[in-house]
Amino acid sequence: MGAIPDGEEPGAGRQPASPDTATSLTTGALARRLGVSPTTLRSWDRRYGIGPAVRPDGRHRRWTPRDVAVLESMCRLTSAGIPPAEAARAAKESAAPGAGGGEVPPKTPEPSAGPRSRAAGTLPLGDVRQECRGLARAAVRLDAPAVEEQLTAAVETHGLAVAWQEVMVPTLHAVGRKWASSGDRYVEVEHLLSWHMSTALRRRTRPPARQGDAPGPGPVVLACVPGEQHTLALEALNAGLGELRLPTRMFGAAVPVEALTAAVDRLGPAAVVLWAQSRSTASVPLARHIAGAQWGVKGARRRPVVMLAGPGWLGRSGQGMLRPTAFQDALDTLACLYTAEPPA
Repeated sequence: MGAIPDGEEPGAGRQPASPDTATSLTTGALARRLGVSPTTLRSWDRRYGIGPAVRPDGRHRRWTPRDVAVLESMCRLTSAGIPPAEAARAAKESAAPGAGGGEVPPKTPEPSAGPRSRAAGTLPLGDVRQECRGLARAAVRLDAPAVEEQLTAAVETHGLAVAWQEVMVPTLHAVGRKWASSGDRYVEVEHLLSWHMSTALRRRTRPPARQGDAPGPGPVVLACVPGEQHTLALEALNAGLGELRLPTRMFGAAVPVEALTAAVDRLGPAAVVLWAQSRSTASVPLARHIAGAQWGVKGARRRPVVMLAGPGWLGRSGQGMLRPTAFQDALDTLACLYTAEPPA
């Protein structure tokens, strides 16, 4: 089925357009304004009765300012995670006579599906928190303000660890799966979502603690292995460690072996977290090299604890190195390095 026709008003021989018709939008123009596809507008019309009031020639659709107000309300509500049927009902009620002429409803209806939803929408979300559905819809529409607002609300409402593990990660994984299965489509969605997640995480990150301000032998070094560009998980861990007021040194993406070794020698860190997203970048020899680093005076030399983080390390041997099972596990394990009693 094709998209909704995006025709112009008929020409000669027609009656003069009404004031509503004269200021109305075509479907294509409205879709661009709202950041949705024409197919989505057609679907909402067919399923929920949110359609154009003006169809001057019986085929071409024209959307009046009142129609647009209803759809803008619909978009805001679905971006907040409200199921489309409920959002449509609230949006139409807000535009009913005596209801404020299409204004946004003063009260957002509560989701009826509880805190988690199996409805996938346009992305393969699965069984996730309600917030994931709204965040995914906003991202697919490239609605940056809504993405920003929802990420900020998730962190403030649930805290950093839950917001990362149960809102950000599932949504990002869903976008990645959609991209992988749709022939390089949705790349722009993943990039926009990643950018705003990074912004939300950095906004939450405390200024780095000075090494002398925290107990322990040195900071936690956070680095992606050579060739690895995915930094979001490390940014989340850096923010989490900052909340615990633990000193960190964040090096980010694709740190060369020589640079990483030099940094470890200079800093004498308590731990080094090596992130690998894929098996092709996870280097066990590099991890062992870092774990073998030593510093300090003879007879009292120290070594860093090495933590292997990321799916790239699955199935790889890493004897004697830490392998966190989840984000919170990584935070708790690293925090223990600063609370353990020093050896007698």
